[in-house]
Amino acid sequence: MNYWVGGFFVFISSLAFGAMALFARVAYAYGVSPLTLLFFRFALGALCMGIIVHIRKERFPALKTSAGLFLMGAAGYSLQSFSFFTALTMANVGLVSLLLFLYPAIVAVLSRIIFKELLTPVRTFAILLAFSGTALIVGPSPAGSPLGIALGINAALVYSLYIMAGTHLLKSASPITGSLIIMTGAGVVFGFANGFLGFSLPSSPLGWAAILGVALISTVIAVTFFLIGIASIGPTRASILSTFEPIFTVLLAAIFLQEPIGGTTVLGGLAILGASILLSLQPQAPRVVPEPDINILPIEHNNHNDC
Repeated sequence: MNYWVGGFFVFISSLAFGAMALFARVAYAYGVSPLTLLFFRFALGALCMGIIVHIRKERFPALKTSAGLFLMGAAGYSLQSFSFFTALTMANVGLVSLLLFLYPAIVAVLSRIIFKELLTPVRTFAILLAFSGTALIVGPSPAGSPLGIALGINAALVYSLYIMAGTHLLKSASPITGSLIIMTGAGVVFGFANGFLGFSLPSSPLGWAAILGVALISTVIAVTFFLIGIASIGPTRASILSTFEPIFTVLLAAIFLQEPIGGTTVLGGLAILGASILLSLQPQAPRVVPEPDINILPIEHNNHNDC
């Protein structure tokens, strides 16, 4: 598969992901709650991924890895998704979508705090650019409630932790099998939540169509196409192309939901997406190596090149 074809798959994946918030808004309009929508998203998604795994005869990872991936879905992806989909009920679709793309900057900050990775001048500039963009799009008169904005930012924060936690686990599983296990974990959580609180089913066939749009188009097709594309063009190019996702969301929301696109939203969005692209292009930063205490360490270990 050449780069053009791989890029096309990532581009279509970004469009499918970008339409997810729009499908969600339609489902909400016909009485579906975020919890019920998320259950169908992950239950149907896991079912379709299971069929793909069966057809491809994919092998499941070791039990420890599978348990870790299941926990990622049950604890991480479920919380991120709940924050994002609930924020869509309290704030403009475009605003919530742009806030999610804070995650590369948050990952860079957390990597500095947790893993002691060095912040290069480019990384520092990108982080400042991302948070400046956030200030612009939120502004003094935000297009949503404070809780909705907080949930949107929380979705980006949880997604950042999810990515950092999953980096090691996903090396031990194929992307498709890993996606199946993660979706299953999230589906189980939302299944219990709906069983306890009750399902909010749509009052119209259009509501069911929106649920299928979220589950099949914006989850199964989006994930599968992204994985196909990333295998061809690599993670860096795929990450850059994926920044089209919130652009599609903002445009679709303007066309179908009549959400206004103000100048500050455009400038703030460009700042966030520009920061995301800058961070995608950066190699993994080296970690800060503490100066060894020569009174404690043997002389032969007093070598920074060994770390």
